[in-house]
Amino acid sequence: MVDARLTDGSRVNAIIPPLSLIGPVITIRKFSASPFTVDDLIRFGTSTPEMFDFLRACVEARLNIFVSGGTGSGKTTTLNVLSSFIPNDERIITVEDAAELQLRQEHVVTLESRPPNIEGRGAVPIRELVRNCLRMRPDRIIVGECRGGEALDMLQAMNTGHDGSMSTGHANSPRDMLARLETMVLMAGVDLPLRAIREQVSSAVDLIVHQSRLKDGSRRIEYITEVQGMEGDVIVMQDVFLFEQTGVVEGKIQGRLRATGIRPKFVEKFEIKGINLPRGLFGISY
Repeated sequence: MVDARLTDGSRVNAIIPPLSLIGPVITIRKFSASPFTVDDLIRFGTSTPEMFDFLRACVEARLNIFVSGGTGSGKTTTLNVLSSFIPNDERIITVEDAAELQLRQEHVVTLESRPPNIEGRGAVPIRELVRNCLRMRPDRIIVGECRGGEALDMLQAMNTGHDGSMSTGHANSPRDMLARLETMVLMAGVDLPLRAIREQVSSAVDLIVHQSRLKDGSRRIEYITEVQGMEGDVIVMQDVFLFEQTGVVEGKIQGRLRATGIRPKFVEKFEIKGINLPRGLFGISY
């Protein structure tokens, strides 16, 4: 079997017998030649203009963000759109298994992991690249997807001055994303107590944007959740916005992303940066 990238950026996976019992199978995942924009995602119904204004403020205020979701839910597309909010004068370093992100800023350095050769040698894993990019004076670090021990290096980077970093991860809910991060840190082979790992996670991650592919095939941001910190041995989270389904019309799921009425703690960072959001955005009156 082989996992590779074509010249146009498409991902290709090939597997042949005896691993495949039905003969050779080739799977190609193609991506749009021009990356989707905020307007495209609003048109698709992924989220609302107000929510993207809020997420733009979160990126400009240098919050650390994880985009979670299942396979095919549109995590990478959303990460690409969030990355477009990064100011043009910042140095961005992206680390990916197969280069999918399409950033348009001037100072972008793209790193891609390398699989082992046919003899099983020469592999350069994502974890090594994340460590290396810390020596490259990044303003922002974007890891295409955390799926192993690199999560520990990413969290440490977020905790040591590289705020404004972003990544994605496979999970079924925001809470599940934190549990996955704990598991991935343990995969790094470090002997850390669970409480220490949770403290790392809670202090590193500010926001989780959870995206799902619904039964009608549409992709929606379902939760925007703040990570507030530790209370005892538990990480405290609070949904700031959540998707509320209102019905089904001609097979299409109807609903809206509504505020929960909770004002996130990191709003103070917006005020320090001079970012002003509408007063009623969080569903409360001041």
